[in-house]
Amino acid sequence: MSRLIIVSNRVMAPSAAACPGGLASGLLDALHQVGGIWFGWNGKVDESTAALERQQAGNITFVTTSFTPRQYQQYYCRFANGVLWPSFHYRTDLAHYDQQDYEGYRRVNEMLALKLKPLLRDDDVLWVQDYHLIPFATACRQLGVHNRIGFFLHIPFPCVEVARTIPMHQALFGCLADYDLVGFQTTSDQQAFLDHARCFGSPGATPTTGVYPIGIQPQAFTTMAEAHVAERSLLNSADRHHGRQAILGIDRLDYSKGLHERFQAYEQLLDRYPKHHRRVQFIQIAPITRQDIDYYRHIHERLNTLTGRINGRFGDLDWLPLRYINQDYTRDSLAGLMRQARVGFVTPLRDGMNLVAKEYVAAQSEQDPGVLVLSSFAGAAHELSAALIVNPYDRSDVSAALNRALTMPLEERQERHRAMMVALNRTTIDRWHSRFLSDLNIAHLAHANMR
Repeated sequence: MSRLIIVSNRVMAPSAAACPGGLASGLLDALHQVGGIWFGWNGKVDESTAALERQQAGNITFVTTSFTPRQYQQYYCRFANGVLWPSFHYRTDLAHYDQQDYEGYRRVNEMLALKLKPLLRDDDVLWVQDYHLIPFATACRQLGVHNRIGFFLHIPFPCVEVARTIPMHQALFGCLADYDLVGFQTTSDQQAFLDHARCFGSPGATPTTGVYPIGIQPQAFTTMAEAHVAERSLLNSADRHHGRQAILGIDRLDYSKGLHERFQAYEQLLDRYPKHHRRVQFIQIAPITRQDIDYYRHIHERLNTLTGRINGRFGDLDWLPLRYINQDYTRDSLAGLMRQARVGFVTPLRDGMNLVAKEYVAAQSEQDPGVLVLSSFAGAAHELSAALIVNPYDRSDVSAALNRALTMPLEERQERHRAMMVALNRTTIDRWHSRFLSDLNIAHLAHANMR
């Protein structure tokens, strides 16, 4: 059986494999089935990048390399996260393009391909993950690699008018033609790419594409939530004594998550629906990431200011309306916290999928489930239509949805939860990787017959 080679920007250390996140769990499961290599960056930045680090765990080999400070800045900070991330999330005002950074991004992809090539066998299947590695297949093909190579984009693909704001968009997205299969989270992402290819691509150079909504392992997550629900309390003893309900948000600290807009919508809930005063608490967990990028520090400062304003306006000696927490928690702890929350608050301004939305649904009790308030701009909204779908830019819409969620009758909550669980069981993480890899084999054969 062919080995699977996962290529991603960051590689999870084998020591973390005991309790991986949803995506990592799916990738590990795919690797365990056939054996193979997980290849990429180890998170280290130093001047020496010559030696590869290798660790073995069962039938999986974790192979990693470090980056030089210049590679880290050009490839990771300034192009991948300074141009592609904001552009793909429709924040072109935050994208700062420099030709040297783009060249550095290409060089890192070429370096990674050069380091991986000696490890490959002829029948290996390469599966490349996300926007950091768009040119990776081109670099491999130039080295004479003829293996099956697939690419999956975890974030949204922008519409043509936004995509073309990236100065090298035609050459960059043209690199996707060197993949046998390119996968997207939603049909709208796929269509946006095909529109770009039609406008700017070379004739006959459009790759095979498909839609593969990433999922979770719903039953396993439900079991995890049940097992850890008593591990720590989402509300303290005083809040529980007063019968308060919890609204829970869990996000990486990023402008795409719409946290500022979310806090303002919660403030409007307290303004317009005073019946919830002292009856509800909003807990936002948002670990700080990308601390070496200035804009992320500014987000944190703005949220701290807004938290102080809301608590100052509405809080009392025995009631803190909003808790903003930057601490990181394990996945099993988060599962237990999700199960306790009456409302899951997931309102990104734009998101490829958002697995937190799916995990919140899976964490709920069938007998007394909470309610998911979900942004229409999250990929998960395409599947979880039984959630309360909102426009995150419209504070009135979001605050009204929060009020409805907090007052929703049990029968309606149960009905919505059942419908969403059907959707979760239809697009599991196992189905995601098995469908993609099966389609990759078919696409590679089709391309081989055309060559």
